[in-house]
Amino acid sequence: MRIVLIEDNAMLARAVAQALESDGHAVDWLGCGAEGAAFLAREGGDLAIIDINLPGMSGLDIIRDLRARGAAIPVLALTARDGLEDRVRGLDAGADDYVTKPFEIEELRARVRALGRRRGAIRISSESFGALVFDRQARQLSAPWGEVTLSRREMALWEALSDQAGRVISKSALCDRIYGTGADVEENAVELLVSRLRRKVDGGGVQIRTIRGLGYMLKPERPQ
Repeated sequence: MRIVLIEDNAMLARAVAQALESDGHAVDWLGCGAEGAAFLAREGGDLAIIDINLPGMSGLDIIRDLRARGAAIPVLALTARDGLEDRVRGLDAGADDYVTKPFEIEELRARVRALGRRRGAIRISSESFGALVFDRQARQLSAPWGEVTLSRREMALWEALSDQAGRVISKSALCDRIYGTGADVEENAVELLVSRLRRKVDGGGVQIRTIRGLGYMLKPERPQ
């Protein structure tokens, strides 16, 4: 998933981002409430982790703004306040879950997984692409010959391509999805990932087409 983290505590944000990236997610971190709200309005995301007490704009206002715009992105709220009234305010604003600081990183990771499953349940949990079957909740790709073993970045690439199956997705958009917006990564890193993924799904009835000058597209193979 592409996760937007809005948290002004740099040390905490780095620890959270590192843990989530090790789980295969791309993380965009913003330390200012107003900048975070603008990023979400412009770029969106698959899940947002939002601190309630932020400079520039409160987390509650960011969540209210999201819901007022009709954005259905799951939101995990973070706060140093542990009072019932504060938790209720966050949930009433539109948060889907709540974690009180200090927290264990493993608990946060578990809550992110739960919200990801809830998001996946809105979609079809398993989808077929040619002869391949992708279980979104388990993040598992299967072929007639067995499970297709993918690295976390290959899985992020597959998710991005399958989300836009039949449509072109640019290299820059893939970079953002896999590594996070603004990551210092050359676009040829995406080319190498695509090459590796192509080899692993070869024979699965799909093709990752290169659309010169535009990007890539996941399509079913034409019958011979």
